[in-house]
Amino acid sequence: MSLNRKEQINTKEELKANFDLSELTMDEIAGDLGTTKQHLADVFALNSKRIEEPWILRDYLNDKIIKSGKKPIPYTKLVGSPANYFFLDLEFIQKGILLK
Repeated sequence: MSLNRKEQINTKEELKANFDLSELTMDEIAGDLGTTKQHLADVFALNSKRIEEPWILRDYLNDKIIKSGKKPIPYTKLVGSPANYFFLDLEFIQKGILLK
């Protein structure tokens, strides 16, 4: 999925808002997702090599937020199931691990 400039800005803001809502640290998230803080920052900035990585981060944050009894902030582009997008590698997403 190719995002235009405004969609990129919105998606970054939505990821950041859900990060803030999760009350987790970058260290905690990086550890849980098997990556480094630098790579995690790249995913938050939509600068990862794999298009699936923001989806992994979205799913992780949503899960943590819901488990804490809160409701995640909705996304405008990372919506629905990744299975609905033919161009995403579902096996990669289901592993729930970010690259290093």
